[in-house]
Amino acid sequence: MRGQDHSGLKRFRSSIAGALLGGMLVFVCGAIYAQNAPEIVPPVTGAAAPMGDVPASPLARPVVDDKRLMRNYPEQPPIIPHSIDNYQLTLKTNRCLDCHRRQFTEGSGAPMISITHFMDRNGQVLADVTPRRYFCTACHVQQTDAQPLVPSTFKDMLLVGPEKK
Repeated sequence: MRGQDHSGLKRFRSSIAGALLGGMLVFVCGAIYAQNAPEIVPPVTGAAAPMGDVPASPLARPVVDDKRLMRNYPEQPPIIPHSIDNYQLTLKTNRCLDCHRRQFTEGSGAPMISITHFMDRNGQVLADVTPRRYFCTACHVQQTDAQPLVPSTFKDMLLVGPEKK
């Protein structure tokens, strides 16, 4: 009986030793690879030194011609075609609604906000803007003269597909 207990203890010790040896092997191989691993991610800052000073590029200027642009896809939120500098957008104040709320559009000439902004998450139409659509700049952005950061090969959906004869 004693011999059986002893052989089980030996197997347990050898399995622990094997697990420790395997863990050490994985750790050592990982450390060697990490030292020689290729750099896959380019530096985000663009600076030669990772923490070096990089001059900030000038801010893009808002386009203030009040021209509405064509949307790129059907459900795209419209771009804001005017300056929104110093617009207050807090829990108690939303300056956008001073012109775009249904009852003010006749006097301001601004387009009324979409009916979807009056619907709660169950599809019920409310008398005023639903809280989940209250913060306009979560979806709508101001139009600026900013150049794209990366080249785009985007084509309008009407231009993609079979050629028209």
